[in-house]
Amino acid sequence: MTKKNGKSEVDTKELDLGRELPSGEDFGQNIATTTEDAERGGESGVPERDAELIRLKAERDMLVDRLARSQAEFDNARKRASREQQEFREYASADTIKVLLPILDSFERALKLNSSDNSDFKSGVDLIYRQLLDALQKLGLRPIAAEGEHFDPRVHEAIEMVDTKEAGDQTVIEELQRGYKLKDRLLRPAMVKVARNS
Repeated sequence: MTKKNGKSEVDTKELDLGRELPSGEDFGQNIATTTEDAERGGESGVPERDAELIRLKAERDMLVDRLARSQAEFDNARKRASREQQEFREYASADTIKVLLPILDSFERALKLNSSDNSDFKSGVDLIYRQLLDALQKLGLRPIAAEGEHFDPRVHEAIEMVDTKEAGDQTVIEELQRGYKLKDRLLRPAMVKVARNS
């Protein structure tokens, strides 16, 4: 191959003509010759070409059919997976709700209690709180330690800085709202007051 004025020219001496594909015109002439030979039906090689053509058409039809079936199976599998995901989303909270149902029952019993004794009511509410906390801990909920701990901005949210010498610098002196983690992920940071030593 040689280059002339930025364009490449093919050197016919370099080409292996036995391996090159025929040009479009040669290919069309070969098809026309084959068709004419098939119509005459007398020259050698024509029945072999017809048989080969029939075999290739049958193979093509089989492959097209297989492709259509594969596409239909893939489409059905995609629809089935989408339907299963939708059902999972709709019913994912079922296990959580089952764990919380006994606590709901306890609240109903506490509200039906007609006692004028506040200590019974307080102990009942305390029992329900512990039940709820145990149920949530079974699901992976963990409270974040705050009061007396060193301030950690990853899990604590400072609401107020208090100047004091009674606690070390950057120490949490009061927890205003408890923070929680769900397994290893932060669910809600603890809102705290932090000591500052001037």
